[in-house]
Amino acid sequence: MLIRNILLVFSLVSGSVAFGQMQKNKSVVTAKSKVAQPEVAVAKDTGEAVLLIVGGDPVTKEEFEAIYRKNNTKETNSSKEALEEYLQLFINFKLKVKAAKDAGKDTVNAFKNELKGYRRQLAQPYLTDKEVNEQLIEEAYNRMKTDVRASHILISLGADALPKDTLAAYKKALSVREKLMKGEDFETLARKYSEDPSAQQNGGDLGYFTSMMMVYPFENAAYNTTKGEVSMPIRTRFGYHIVKVNDIRQAQGQVRVAHIMVKVNEKDNDTTAAKAETKINEIYKRVQEGEDFSLLASQFSDDRTSGKNGGQLPWFGTGKMVPEFEKVAFSLKEENELSKPFKSAYGWHIVKLLEKKGIPSFDEMKVELKQKVSKDSRSEVSKEAVLDRIKKENNFKEDTKALEQVIAKVDTSFLSGTWDSSVADKLVKPLFSLGNEVTPQDEFAKYLAQNQSKQSKSSSVEALVRKSYEYFKEQKIIAFEDSRLEEKYPEFRLLMQEYRDGILLFEITDENVWSKALKDTAGLEQFYEQNKFNYMWGKRADVVIYKASDEKIAKSARKLVAKRAKKNVSSEDVVSKINKTSQLNLQAEKGLFSKGDNEIVDGINWEKGISENKVNSDGTVYFVEVVEIMEPMPKTIAEARGLITADYQNFLEKEWITELKKKYDVTVNRKVFETIK
Repeated sequence: MLIRNILLVFSLVSGSVAFGQMQKNKSVVTAKSKVAQPEVAVAKDTGEAVLLIVGGDPVTKEEFEAIYRKNNTKETNSSKEALEEYLQLFINFKLKVKAAKDAGKDTVNAFKNELKGYRRQLAQPYLTDKEVNEQLIEEAYNRMKTDVRASHILISLGADALPKDTLAAYKKALSVREKLMKGEDFETLARKYSEDPSAQQNGGDLGYFTSMMMVYPFENAAYNTTKGEVSMPIRTRFGYHIVKVNDIRQAQGQVRVAHIMVKVNEKDNDTTAAKAETKINEIYKRVQEGEDFSLLASQFSDDRTSGKNGGQLPWFGTGKMVPEFEKVAFSLKEENELSKPFKSAYGWHIVKLLEKKGIPSFDEMKVELKQKVSKDSRSEVSKEAVLDRIKKENNFKEDTKALEQVIAKVDTSFLSGTWDSSVADKLVKPLFSLGNEVTPQDEFAKYLAQNQSKQSKSSSVEALVRKSYEYFKEQKIIAFEDSRLEEKYPEFRLLMQEYRDGILLFEITDENVWSKALKDTAGLEQFYEQNKFNYMWGKRADVVIYKASDEKIAKSARKLVAKRAKKNVSSEDVVSKINKTSQLNLQAEKGLFSKGDNEIVDGINWEKGISENKVNSDGTVYFVEVVEIMEPMPKTIAEARGLITADYQNFLEKEWITELKKKYDVTVNRKVFETIK
């Protein structure tokens, strides 16, 4: 959602240096610009003062200020000079948008559909109840502090069931609960009465769960029922549940572990896979014999990032790691406890528990919880609050008798998806009214016909129609409020303008700069030839780094390396021969390194041959075979394509902006501009 917004901000400064590095006293008036001093004009649609006219299109002071304030703080850009500079960037931005409009890019369906999609997302905060959402977020967090183990008995009932069916299901649930209250066994009754298929295996026991894992009404029942007690029947979209809370415990929280990993890929052959298993078992044996875990991780772990830090990983909680890894990590109880070697999708692991802690703070989790709450069934609570507010603000009135008349016209053909709404054409009474808008009976009838589909023959026509009506009514109420957002909230109107221009900017810039640079191979090659000495390789060394477990292994390896060039033997062959007795004897890493890329390579003499042996702090021995030293040279287009393409795009954009300034008149109303502070 934010990509266009970010793009817009970027485009305002694209092709320019930061404000603090800009040329001083640069004029904001182009060769074709005009500095206007007329009386202050206002936009017809909003009544806001017009700051600019770009190619005949007015731009208000309000729009400029909204974007300027968003992208600049008073602390960093309070000077008039900074404002002048930003105005120039804003003019460049509006010139591009004007070019996009003149090219008709705002008339194509792709643009309209994309803008419509963004509008739906941007409108969401205005169509939710912030106070209710905050309460739901806090409640979810507080519940995450505990895990609940509960059992349930389910009496199934469709979400659109008729009142009589709902009552029958409720009575059945009550009768089962009465048996429980008289002392009958929960598991036995669950296997007998529960319509949850898993009850036959688990006796209704759902195990431990926490907030956000169950549908909200069920979660409420679980967290509001005392341990050992049974709830009243609770309605969810699945039916009625009788919930028994078996246990309540403190949440597992998070763990911090260290690990040693030996990679195994699905494509590895049996021999390679077997070597990996042998290697992890050898490492595990050495840990058990007392060798330092962190040193072994730094020497042998294929997770190089964590290996540099003794195998340590950041804190994580449930769902952050692959299941196999998470299960083992949380199963460890004591600090420094070690797991046996186990396999995940990434290979073999040994895990050492470093620390455990509770769930993160509310502030740390708030953003994540906000997203989860919006997708969770508890969001219905917020939606109902919004609907109630809109109804109250706009004097909502509803005629239930008018609805009954529509229901009476819908027959069983609705179940086959063939019902003809013309039978309700004469029904024109208001179903409900909101503000000045009235929704008549026949509009709902047409909605039913347009959205009907085949249903089970046993379905209730009345129940389906009532369910459709509730959805239809909700959509009409939300649409009413949505249609007034630009009028009701100026900041929303400006945000929509920003996104509208952002999409246009993306399309026109892609056409004239980004895609053009990628497709124009001849132009890119010409640009490269003119600027190739801007893209230089420094001095580089083509090397193989050998790490041996001790001096004896290093000595044997050096002999083989010294002979390998003459005998056309690869570094892999050297490693394979040395590692016949143990996969831990020798490791090799090939690469082409510049100064600063690798600490080991930086520390040797840069000349062809084999460096001296050096001993690491962990006792391992390493030496480097320098295969070739490459002198500084220009990078090829293939080697620096990304950087060259980016520079070529900047070049194309500057040329394009120059053309736009010649094509369009820009008028600046200085009287309005001087009022911006």
